[in-house]
Amino acid sequence: MTSLALPPVRLRRPEWASDPKVLRTEVLAGLVVALALIPEAISFSILAGVDPRVGLFASFTMAVTIAFTGGRPAMITAATGAIALVVAPLAKEYGLGYLVAAVVLGGLMQIVLAAVGVAKLMRFLPRSVMVGFVNALAILIFAAQLPHLTGVTWIVYPLVALGLVIIYGFPRLTTAVPAPLVAIVVLTTLTVTAAIVVPTVGDEGELPSSLPLFGLPDVPFSLETLGIIAPYAFALAMVGLIESLMTAKLVDDITDTHSDKTRESWGQGVANVVTGFFGGMGGCAMIGQTMINVKQSGARTRLSTFLAGVFLLLLVVALGDVVALIPMAALVAVMILVAVSTFDWHSVAPATLKRMPKSETSVMAVTVAVVVLTHNLAYGVGAGILLAMVLFARRVAHLVEVSSALSPDGTEVVYTVNGQVFFASSNDLVYQFDYAHDPDKVVIDMSDAHVWDASSVAALDAITTKYERRGKTVTIVGMNEHSTAMHGRLAGQLGSH
Repeated sequence: MTSLALPPVRLRRPEWASDPKVLRTEVLAGLVVALALIPEAISFSILAGVDPRVGLFASFTMAVTIAFTGGRPAMITAATGAIALVVAPLAKEYGLGYLVAAVVLGGLMQIVLAAVGVAKLMRFLPRSVMVGFVNALAILIFAAQLPHLTGVTWIVYPLVALGLVIIYGFPRLTTAVPAPLVAIVVLTTLTVTAAIVVPTVGDEGELPSSLPLFGLPDVPFSLETLGIIAPYAFALAMVGLIESLMTAKLVDDITDTHSDKTRESWGQGVANVVTGFFGGMGGCAMIGQTMINVKQSGARTRLSTFLAGVFLLLLVVALGDVVALIPMAALVAVMILVAVSTFDWHSVAPATLKRMPKSETSVMAVTVAVVVLTHNLAYGVGAGILLAMVLFARRVAHLVEVSSALSPDGTEVVYTVNGQVFFASSNDLVYQFDYAHDPDKVVIDMSDAHVWDASSVAALDAITTKYERRGKTVTIVGMNEHSTAMHGRLAGQLGSH
C-alpha cells in the first residue's frame, strides 16, 4: 500500500530575522511609534470620556493583535480619535461597560463585513477622494498639535523648532537611528538637565501601573443592551474599516507593495474583539503613527507594529516615571513634520489645479472640508464618494449619441445609438427620435451601445410605444449578450410610467 506524502510546509523566514540592519530599523521604529502613541492614546481617552488607561490598553492590544492578524505589514493600529468620537456618547450615557461591549460587537461586525467582501469595494474609491482623505488627515494631525502650542510658556516654541531641525537635518548625517527618536531623546535630556519647566507627557494624564486584565463586559446580556450598543457598534465597524482600508491603500502606494485588504478587514475585527475583552476602547489604523513608522523610520514589517504595542506597555507600566518627563514639544515637532510630509502638496499646486478637471478638484475639496469640519473620516469619504458618483453620472449621461439615416426609397429610417445607456442617459434618449415624421419602419441599431439597467429598458419601451401609437413598427437590433438578456427579461414588464 502506497502512502501519500504531503509536501513539506515551507515557512518564509522574516527579513528582520536574517538582516541585522532591518531588525534595528524595525525595533527603533517601534520605539518611536510607542512614544508618539502615549499622548495620543491619553488624549483620545479624554475625548471618549474614559480613564487614560482605557486608551493606552486599547493601543497595546490593537497593535499586538493586528501584527498577527492584519493584512498590511508595518501599518499601526491603535486607539484613534475617529473611534473616540463614535463611542463618546455611549460612554457618557451608559458607562464603560457598554462601551467595551460595543467594541466587541463592532469587531464581530467587521469580521462579518470582511467575510462578505466589503474590502473589494475599495476598487471603487476615486483617486480624488483618496487625495482629499490624505490632505484632510494631514490638516487634522496639524490641528491636533495646536492646543499644545497655545497658552504655554515661550520656551516651548524654541524647543519645537529645535525638534523640527533635528528631525529634518539628522537624516543628512545618518539614517541608522530614526530622527524622531533622536529629537525626543535630545529634547527630554535638555529639559531635564536644564530644569526647564514645560508641559510633559505626564501632564496629559495618569499612566497605568499594572497590566490589562481579561474580562467580560459588565453589562446585562439582553436584547435591550443589544439595542443600545448596536448602532454604536455598527458606526465603529464602518468608521474603523474605512479609515484602516484607506490607510492601507496609502501605505501600499508609499511602499510599492500590495496588501490583503480582506485579511486587514477581519484582522481589525479580531483586534477590536480582543481589545474589548481587555477593557479597551477599540481602535483602527492610525495615519499619523503609520507615517512615522513607514516614512520617517523606514519600517516595512509586522515586527515594528508588534513592538510598538509591546514598547508602549513597557514604557507606561515599567518606565512610566521616565516617559512622563518627555516634553510635549518633542512629540509636537514629530507630529508637525508628519502632517507636512503626509499632505499631498502636488495636488494643490497651481499647475496641477489648472490641468485637473473641476469635478476632480471639487470632490477633493468637499472630502477635505467635511472631514475637517466634522472630524469624522467616514462622513468626509462618504460625501466625497457621493459627489463623485453624481458628477460621474452627470458626465456620462451626455455621452450617448443618436444618429439617423433614411433609406434611399424613404420607407425606413435607421437610428444608431452609441454609448452607455443607463438611468441618467436614458432620460435624454427618448427625445432623440422624430416620432411624427419618421416613415412607417424604424430600426434602432444598438451595436455600439450597452443597456445597463431597468431605466434603459423602460426608455426603449417608451420609444417603441410612441411609434406604435402612430401605427409604425420598431425593430431593435445589434444588442450584445448582456443587453439582450436585460431587455428580453424586462421589456413590456415595467408599466407605462
